[in-house]
Amino acid sequence: MKNILDRNQNKANEVRNLLALKKVLMVNIISSPGAGKTTLLERTCEELGAKFRIGVIEGDITTDRDAQRLKKYNIPIVVINTEGGCHLDSNSISKVLDSFELDNLDVLFVENVGNLICPSQFDLGEAFKLAVVSTAEGDDKPGKYPMLFREAVAVLLNKIDLIPYTNFNFDSFSSDLKKINSQIPLFEVSCTRGDGLREWYDWISEKINISR
Repeated sequence: MKNILDRNQNKANEVRNLLALKKVLMVNIISSPGAGKTTLLERTCEELGAKFRIGVIEGDITTDRDAQRLKKYNIPIVVINTEGGCHLDSNSISKVLDSFELDNLDVLFVENVGNLICPSQFDLGEAFKLAVVSTAEGDDKPGKYPMLFREAVAVLLNKIDLIPYTNFNFDSFSSDLKKINSQIPLFEVSCTRGDGLREWYDWISEKINISR
């Protein structure tokens, strides 16, 4: 395992150096299946597509269904099928970067395979990891999967409109998160209704502008 992680880290450093040279911000989005990664990307492309040049790498086990949802935004998209693998790695990212015109990109979003464990361990060469969780999954995710929340630079809590219909305890969620990463920004949103997304748009826009 150490050898695998070391090889992955070496390639991740190469990817990071290349993207820094090209001034492309790469964001590694990690969540459980169904938390709302693709819907977040749809909303972000709608809002920021005219302001920034966006590319997407879609990681999935077998299908390209998430990529099909993003085609309408006329952005470059590459699908990586892991054929059963539970995460993307830096080598797979390196292999597809040639498919993008990096000089014509500002931000590259990576929608990782739906999983809170393995993707957290593998550096892809990203600028940062974004953790996406939903209220429908329960409030115990920071406590059960602390590595992701230590590694992430921001957390997006999706489906806040469903809280009245679940047993989600926001105070418990927030308390666990602060114990793990006391300074991490938390965006409370509903990607389907649009609640709270303005703060996300402003935050990610600032990050993209800094990298250019």
